[in-house]
Amino acid sequence: MPVDTKEVVATFSYMIGIRKHILEQNFPECRQTLEALYADQDATVIRYLCKLRTALFQHFKKTDTAMLYDLKNLTSLEWYDKDNIRQLEKWGIPIIKANYRSEKYVYDITKLINEYIDACSRFFYDWIRWDYIKDLFVIPKYQKDGVLKKEFGVYMGNIAYYPYQMYIHWEPEDLGNILYNDGKFLKIVYEQHDDYFGDYSKYRDADEDTRNNIYTFIDNSEKTAIAVDCENSNPFKLYSVLKGLNPDELAKIEKITLYDDVNTTAGWDWLSRFTHIPVEHIEIERITDRKSLVDLRMTASVVTDFYQSGITSFIIVSSDSDFWGLIQSLPKAHFLVMYEYEKCGEAIKSALSQHGIYYCAIDDFCSAATEDMKKAVLFAELRKHLPTLCGENPMELTQKIYEATRVTATKKEMENFCNRFVKTLKLKIIDGKFEIEIQT
Repeated sequence: MPVDTKEVVATFSYMIGIRKHILEQNFPECRQTLEALYADQDATVIRYLCKLRTALFQHFKKTDTAMLYDLKNLTSLEWYDKDNIRQLEKWGIPIIKANYRSEKYVYDITKLINEYIDACSRFFYDWIRWDYIKDLFVIPKYQKDGVLKKEFGVYMGNIAYYPYQMYIHWEPEDLGNILYNDGKFLKIVYEQHDDYFGDYSKYRDADEDTRNNIYTFIDNSEKTAIAVDCENSNPFKLYSVLKGLNPDELAKIEKITLYDDVNTTAGWDWLSRFTHIPVEHIEIERITDRKSLVDLRMTASVVTDFYQSGITSFIIVSSDSDFWGLIQSLPKAHFLVMYEYEKCGEAIKSALSQHGIYYCAIDDFCSAATEDMKKAVLFAELRKHLPTLCGENPMELTQKIYEATRVTATKKEMENFCNRFVKTLKLKIIDGKFEIEIQT
């Protein structure tokens, strides 16, 4: 069964200031993400500021009394992290002020968070509404009388409903651990904005059993190759598989061969740029418009690889039952099949099971991390339209680009791409000539 990812909640948890030992205990699968955050100044600035604001709320009266009567400041009070404050000031972010009170510090820290939070948008995928995430950090209209006082009252009155009691700007409810996984978190965040997030492919990933079965297949093989029927597969879903598997295991694969009809998506042309596995892209011309020869060429090439190249095991990526004839023609070869749910019938899966051939769905692998390849394909298509931009409607152009590349996306994802990249196109002079530049 697919499992929910935790990359988004691990990132958010770090930024709101949850203690490191809790992060590493709750998100062991996100070690690389956490290590990158630890080393990043923008993320750490927000983390330290959020920790300060939470501590100010939790110890507001004690802090104020100590400042008023004992002439103390934040660095001389045990409930504030002095090292965090010193580091922020080393980075040029002033924190400590003379003759200050708790209310002024809350105001200053809130102002700083509002100013620095946009630098952290890059830590969240483009398909996530950044304004929804940003809203969890930013207190709007904090300059108005009574706004911060009201927010303080809401927090202190409902502190048990805040994640690990760290302050966030939201409508507190008893929803359990909202940082349990990405699916739960995104559902709650979107609902707080009267919106709905339901694309499970973005936050669900193949389970360990699926991965281990693939690794076992590769490890038990002398030589392994991947053969892809491009007419019956999605390049971005295959990329999600490659992104989701252990690079050391993938390094044992000899090659990926793409058997492609000239009329299929341009996405396949980009796959070789996003994997270290050698990729051979074979485009097969049609003799007639009605009949593709991809299946025939794929069968012939796999047979040749088996007998002449010594490849004993093949991972077949296709949802077409036609590849069953290929499997039957090589009884001494070993096969593993990857298919897509909506394209593959029960009959072929039943035949595979009866013959002891393992199969899995490429849909089960998380598609969240495939945005780099999707963006590259979309940008390439956008560049094709640059010479004829005049008169184009931005959203209509965006829809054309998605249709041409066959990148699946929600309307809001397309709107986000349009707002970030299409509407922000800039005219520049480079080497004395006008050029249109995509703001990436």
